[in-house]
Amino acid sequence: TQVRSRLSRLDERMTVRFDVTDGLATITLARSEAHNALDVATKVALAEAVQSAAAPEVRAVLITAEGKNFCVGQDLGEHVTALEADPATAMDTVGEHYNPVIRGLAALEVPIVVAIPGACVGAGLGIALAGDIRVAGTRSSFATAFTGIALASDSGLSCSLVEALGSSRAAGFMLLGDKVTAAQALDWGLVHRVVDDGDVLETAHTLAASLAAGPTQAYRQVKSLIARSGLSDALDREAQAQTALGQTADHRAAVDAFLNKTRASFVGM
Repeated sequence: TQVRSRLSRLDERMTVRFDVTDGLATITLARSEAHNALDVATKVALAEAVQSAAAPEVRAVLITAEGKNFCVGQDLGEHVTALEADPATAMDTVGEHYNPVIRGLAALEVPIVVAIPGACVGAGLGIALAGDIRVAGTRSSFATAFTGIALASDSGLSCSLVEALGSSRAAGFMLLGDKVTAAQALDWGLVHRVVDDGDVLETAHTLAASLAAGPTQAYRQVKSLIARSGLSDALDREAQAQTALGQTADHRAAVDAFLNKTRASFVGM
């Protein structure tokens, strides 16, 4: 079938795993050696997995990750290579790769449960917030991280964070770049449940399997009623902003400082 043919291609890449069992599609980020940082191969495979999850036999989706961390966002090593090649096109990945993933998740009519071990940062947070129910561990943490490297936001965060937190708290979270603990995330409404770290996947899987066995048509209507009408516009604006910011001196200096484990000095240009 079409789903199985996509599945075989995803398996070959080994950075994203996809499986459908009893109506539950499981998408697993499998680049644990890089803390599931998002390089192009992983983003392409993730977009294909999301597309595969739209198959008629899928009644719920579980997104999770291998290793200690859910996703630390963009692979900055790969990003530096893109900056060196052409700063004007380095941020094309937002429109070409990130936006299709988030749009694909937003288009899924079935419930999406996200199991979040460890750190959930940047685009990883955008992916998590594109789900409906999020389960974190006691040691999980959340951050936007974009302004730390002189960028704004992508992966729908300018929309999803405001919806989750309200504009004031979202602005503080994005501008200050603070790391939020699992307890804070639960209090703020970023996550649905916090459990022991060793129980994150099992808890999320139990919830997702229950949804996969539930009244699918009712769930579709629930999601339709609470759909985010402003997400598409937000994704387009984010892509434009990141393209402009990706060419600034501050962004390049911040990325170099991050990779060299030094402190960035911003000049405002």
